[in-house]
Amino acid sequence: MNNDRIQLLRQFIEEEPGNPFNVYALAMEYINSRPEQARIYFDQLLQENPDYLPTYYHAASLYAELDERDKAAELYEKGIALAKVQNNLKTLQELQRAQQAFEDDDDDW
Repeated sequence: MNNDRIQLLRQFIEEEPGNPFNVYALAMEYINSRPEQARIYFDQLLQENPDYLPTYYHAASLYAELDERDKAAELYEKGIALAKVQNNLKTLQELQRAQQAFEDDDDDW
């Protein structure tokens, strides 16, 4: 976690509150060191910018790591549906692979 980068991203959010990338970047900054903080920002994105496709892959993965498997499965499904609507084949394939790995891991439980 880079505190200077976090401060800069918070400044960007203040300057451009409607830009989802800045909130996404802040969530990504926290994802490894403070996952609960990352979750807050992902939830904000999902609520305020549900069409921001990059959120779904990492948010679903984070929920899976936090052992909130139903929420993770829901986010993979929503992300896949959104990728289809947006005709974003690369992200669609990434989400489908991640979902399959998640489901395979779920079978091991």
